[in-house]
Amino acid sequence: MSADDDLLKPLRERIDALDEQLLTLLNERAQCALEVGKIKEQQPAADQEATVFYRPERVAQILRRLTEQNPGPLSNADVETLFREITACCLGLETPMSVAYFGPQGTYTEAATLKQFGHFVQTLPMASIDEVFREVESGVCDYGVVPVENSTEGMVNLTLDCLLNTNARVCAEVELPIHHALMRAKEAAPDHQVSKIVSHAQSLAQCRAWLDQHYPGVPRTAVASNAEAAKQAAADPSLLAVAGEMAADRYDLRVLATRIEDNPHNKTRFLVLGRQYVGPSGDDKTSILVSVKNEPGALLRVLSPFQANQIGLTRIETRPARSGDWSYVFFIDFDGHESQAEADAALKDVKDIALEVRVLGSYPKASGQE
Repeated sequence: MSADDDLLKPLRERIDALDEQLLTLLNERAQCALEVGKIKEQQPAADQEATVFYRPERVAQILRRLTEQNPGPLSNADVETLFREITACCLGLETPMSVAYFGPQGTYTEAATLKQFGHFVQTLPMASIDEVFREVESGVCDYGVVPVENSTEGMVNLTLDCLLNTNARVCAEVELPIHHALMRAKEAAPDHQVSKIVSHAQSLAQCRAWLDQHYPGVPRTAVASNAEAAKQAAADPSLLAVAGEMAADRYDLRVLATRIEDNPHNKTRFLVLGRQYVGPSGDDKTSILVSVKNEPGALLRVLSPFQANQIGLTRIETRPARSGDWSYVFFIDFDGHESQAEADAALKDVKDIALEVRVLGSYPKASGQE
């Protein structure tokens, strides 16, 4: 046995012992989850709290507590990822869950879905955003994930339009850093001629400077999605695709370069749709829809109650109402939970002056961990 083996042997034995302890503790946690599920199932059917298995506020509290107590060397992002998977696995023992997302597979929305729910749920890609809403509204799927905002491209108007008429509620939000990669078929030789670069139009725009520098003169073609670009590149060795690294895994491509986006701080925000009320987690955001007549001072009157109650606004977007009577709808995000006294007072004042006020949901703020 070498000197290195002599030094490594006690460490390996310690690792083996810790693994056994982890296995025991994980199974103890899983057993607790099973007991929780049994208690919920035994509650009266009229008790809505008893029928809710996935509690985003509870998950947020667990992750926040663990990251605040984390001594390292694991990063907070690593701790969050590990414990999201553990909570998702244990939840799966309580009840199976299905999550619809705006597909196809290999897109950033799928990555956001897995970041929020882990790999122990059934995920179903949908062809359009409105299909995701329908799957949740009808109860076919327990939850849905749709993009709502990109830090460079702005709001996703189709998601806002769907929020106008949905009875689904926003249960959580996910923030995902958008890192693009360049990829091609694995069988393509290094000197294989490149005929064109394919990707979604937004992705091509977000990587314009890098592509100009490294592939000047190579034609670029916009396709329906980054996943579609990856799929085409897998079938044609002459194509290069710009997509997320998940797409390379899905379609068995070789990654040529990573993080080729021109803005390294680009992020997309996603909404998690469900049918439940989410309680306060201690660090929350509320999304509301406010409909007003198109008249001078309308927006000022809507915003004044928030200022009076010292509530911070994080987003205001305007969309024309579908009624065709020249009224407008404001989508407003503000800090805090709808159950808090300040928020309740502000919402009551807004309701006195608006045509309609609808709370889309209060939910835990995205952690921002990468």
